[in-house]
Amino acid sequence: MSGAGAPTPQSPVDGTGLRVVVVAGTWHDVITDGLIAGAQRTLDAAGATHSLVRVPGSFELALAAQAAFAGGADAVVALGVIIRGGTPHFEYVSAATTDGLNRVALDAGKPVGFGVLTLDDEQQGIDRAGLPGSKEDKGAEAADAAIRTARVIAELRG
Repeated sequence: MSGAGAPTPQSPVDGTGLRVVVVAGTWHDVITDGLIAGAQRTLDAAGATHSLVRVPGSFELALAAQAAFAGGADAVVALGVIIRGGTPHFEYVSAATTDGLNRVALDAGKPVGFGVLTLDDEQQGIDRAGLPGSKEDKGAEAADAAIRTARVIAELRG
């Protein structure tokens, strides 16, 4: 399982005063809805103010994240599902989504929690979506990473 070696947070994350935008694709709604629920639970528990924006697919996440930062977001949580098919489309969309979100984060100097699942099959997504019986909760992990990174950046900037 891909979660092997994942860090265990030593303290609860404090998102008080942070404005976080969750940007999620609409493909594979059962998995995506699980990711969104995990992210929202984590953001609520941290005390962060948050909103949800839906875009057609993972390819559109970067542009929406860029707009969220332009609108004043302190962090973005990007959630999507890309399942491998029989054509190179998977590689193109996965690479463009990852590179785009990284570019947006670097250009904005603000964190993007990466919750885009790149999968071989639907079961892998169900196992990672934070659903009942799932082994992992990647939506929650992405939200936690976004908040923790926002705090680190604020500390570094003094």
